[in-house]
Amino acid sequence: MAMEYLHTMVRVTDLEQSLDFYCTKLGLVETRRVENDKGRFTLVFLAAPGDTETAESRKAPLVELTYNWDPEDYTGGRNFGHLAYRVDDIYDTCQTLMDAGVTINRPPRDGTMAFIRSPDNISIELLQRGGALPPKEPWASMANTGVW
Repeated sequence: MAMEYLHTMVRVTDLEQSLDFYCTKLGLVETRRVENDKGRFTLVFLAAPGDTETAESRKAPLVELTYNWDPEDYTGGRNFGHLAYRVDDIYDTCQTLMDAGVTINRPPRDGTMAFIRSPDNISIELLQRGGALPPKEPWASMANTGVW
């Protein structure tokens, strides 16, 4: 099963304060930013100084700061979002994980994205390399299980 590390997402409550910490104090470098007016959030991707060239060419390895514009209390670890990995075949990967006893919390109905959780309840996003695969059963009609 081939995988590639993409990013770790962390929810932040004050973007400027967080950028001061991660960039000014810790020394990470902002590589890109996404402002989503409709979704009312900002994503800021950060790389270690020695990883900026790799981050720009492959978009990894990164820390993704997610700032939701509307205030929200993050309980139960919601401030830590997920780990993300790109996989060669999302259907094969999910089947292998299911066969190993892993619950697919958000099945890859769209052929693009799935979520699972670690034994410690850390959410892990799986993304299809190179674009969506055609919808396929049993995934296309499989319901979510728990939270992701």
